[in-house]
Amino acid sequence: MKFQNTYRIETTRLANYDYHSNGYYFVTICTKDRKQHFGTISNHIHKLSQLGNIAQQYWNQISVLHKYVFTDAFIVMPNHIHGIIIIHSVETANLAVSNTPSLSLIVNQYKRACTLSMKKLNPKFEWQPRYYDHIIRNEKSYDAIRKYIYENPFHWDEDEENMHL
Repeated sequence: MKFQNTYRIETTRLANYDYHSNGYYFVTICTKDRKQHFGTISNHIHKLSQLGNIAQQYWNQISVLHKYVFTDAFIVMPNHIHGIIIIHSVETANLAVSNTPSLSLIVNQYKRACTLSMKKLNPKFEWQPRYYDHIIRNEKSYDAIRKYIYENPFHWDEDEENMHL
């Protein structure tokens, strides 16, 4: 689709969904060109690089920066991260607190904070421009996603994100 005579990428967000809403969101963020900046996995042993440690550190800061946001299962893979972000604002008179951030704001702030620190160590570091999200709608899905996140390093040899296949 063209906008102002340039091509734009259509959003992958769910149409008509309010991403400020209370909910559980499964997020995947990849490095540009799926370059393996975050470490290695060998024989199911996960070893984070300095950039991988930064990705972990800033994930742990999300709940500190956002009052009504919590993080759950999380993993840093060699070229992407998986995590669950929980938005749970307090509601008064059926109105959500107005300063609850949207999922895209949370992810974009995370990516920006990581990028500023990572570029000091590797000026060529870049994220993929977008990210993937999935709205977790029930406990069965939540349990399956948490299991997927925690077991991800054990499946790295078969992972489509592994560019060494």
